[in-house]
Amino acid sequence: MNWYDIASVAVTLFLIMDPLGNVPVFNVVLSKLDRSRRTKVVARELIIAFFVLLGTLFVGDVLLAFLGLTQPSLHIAGGVLLFIISLRMIFPSRPDHGDEAMDEEPFIVPLAVPLIAGPSTIAVLLLLSSSQPGRILEWVVALFLAWLGTTILLLGSSKLLDVIGTRGSLALERLMGMILVILATQMLLDGIRDFVATL
Repeated sequence: MNWYDIASVAVTLFLIMDPLGNVPVFNVVLSKLDRSRRTKVVARELIIAFFVLLGTLFVGDVLLAFLGLTQPSLHIAGGVLLFIISLRMIFPSRPDHGDEAMDEEPFIVPLAVPLIAGPSTIAVLLLLSSSQPGRILEWVVALFLAWLGTTILLLGSSKLLDVIGTRGSLALERLMGMILVILATQMLLDGIRDFVATL
């Protein structure tokens, strides 16, 4: 196993999952539940998200072949999605979190999908599984590490907000967004380069 590549992919996936940016959203959506039930719901949603992403990783190559999608198109689409997500992290527009509060307990939507298992994360996993299918075990390890870090942050989200505050959370999210802009630009350039090479 190439642990450097695993660590690199794990950090990328962790940034895309954006646990710090999702902390306030999780807290608002689950605000009407008591603390013990809230922890159980967060754990359940995170487990669901993990299996959704894991399934994407294993069926990605088959799915792309079935749809007739090429590597350059996946690179470009993933880069565009990642760029949009990263811009939203840098320039957040979330003033109405209160609208997301639910009377009923959330299930799958919106916590597991799309907040954790979002389109950008799925696009990156599809790209990994289709471009290097022989390293699927390494990508599973990277996904698990990213998911574990996200799980730890979100399970301790209430305590985390007490420590860093809302402004601290926003500052960290913007920093992660800036890093993702660079990654998105690289994905776009790789996709354009691969497309030009096929002409």
